[in-house]
Amino acid sequence: MRKLVLNRDVENLGKAGDVVEVKDGYARNYLIPRGYAEVWTRGAQRHIDQIIEQRRKHDIATAEEAIALRDAIQSGDSVVVTRKSGSNGRLFGAVSPKLVAEALSAAFGRVIDHRKVDLVEVIKTTGEYPVVLRLHPEVTATTTVQVVAE
Repeated sequence: MRKLVLNRDVENLGKAGDVVEVKDGYARNYLIPRGYAEVWTRGAQRHIDQIIEQRRKHDIATAEEAIALRDAIQSGDSVVVTRKSGSNGRLFGAVSPKLVAEALSAAFGRVIDHRKVDLVEVIKTTGEYPVVLRLHPEVTATTTVQVVAE
């Protein structure tokens, strides 16, 4: 078993900044090469503290705030994202979670982290698409994103 510090959230393992113990092969072949984790040392505690501080800045503090934001997002109209596209409606590049997060942040006046945006499908053409937002560990919101041509 190897003790690691997670650099980012890993599903079914932990969040960024967590210290976890995993099997050597999983650490050596998957987590460390992809930059998801690094070997835990006493000096890594400073890095852990920085990750926790960044997470706290980006996270919504309470479930009540998350519920209020979810209600505002779900009661509002769909968010519009404009991208360049060809005559057939196919986009020049895909719409990323970062673009969706920026549009949502502008529409609702609240910073939404792009890592909390889950696109249900890859967006490569104009149209309406469902988006799931993980606002808090207990609160998720669903909205639609309307992609239009510039």
